[in-house]
Amino acid sequence: MNINDPVNISGLTVRFGSRTAVDRLSLEVPKGSTTGLVGESGSGKSTLARAVAGLLPCRGTVTGVAPGRVQMVFQDPSSSLDPRMSIGDAIAEGTRVPRARRAAEVGRLLELVALPAGYAGKYPRELSGGQCQRVAIARALAAGPELLIADEITSALDVSVQGAVLNLLRELRGELGLTMLFISHNLAVVRYVCDAVAVMRHGRLVESGPVQDVIGAPRHAYTRALLDAVPRLSPAASDTERVRRVR
Repeated sequence: MNINDPVNISGLTVRFGSRTAVDRLSLEVPKGSTTGLVGESGSGKSTLARAVAGLLPCRGTVTGVAPGRVQMVFQDPSSSLDPRMSIGDAIAEGTRVPRARRAAEVGRLLELVALPAGYAGKYPRELSGGQCQRVAIARALAAGPELLIADEITSALDVSVQGAVLNLLRELRGELGLTMLFISHNLAVVRYVCDAVAVMRHGRLVESGPVQDVIGAPRHAYTRALLDAVPRLSPAASDTERVRRVR
């Protein structure tokens, strides 16, 4: 495997009993870039992410990333951190450095996400939601991921801290050359964070391409409906119904 090879998701299918949640989906994520994944709730975005991360059984292949080198940052940081573990222990758990160097590595990772190294001794209950999400990002980075999946990571945060977390992701991508799959329902956020975007509907990919093309000049009716449904100061009464009409 060449280190510059893209992450290729090919023919990925996830079924829950008789229901197909993800249906033969294929997607390429170029190395060092961020690809956004958008769609309504229930479209299969998070299911796809968990399958790629190895958290759900699936059919299909994921190539371009070594086993164990996919890490996820989840939507709710308070539920993804063990309240009984200190911040330092939570981050150290995923590091690949010798035990004698773990404290220094934890300090480095905390500083990387703009938190003081002294936070290693704190517990999740002592931190704000935004700080906990930064810890979750640091913990994911501790494993040296070749693909980082961010699943709605700002939707559970106060609006006042969402921008800071998004800016952090952009900075980390530039500094570390991260390859990311960024899941969001917020198209403005996707435009800000991502290089490319893929649109899911009923477990299938309906449109993908550079973010400026897909959001600026969408080809598929469903993508146009998602854009039309973005809240406005004075939305037309019919806008919120358009997504339903193209199902």
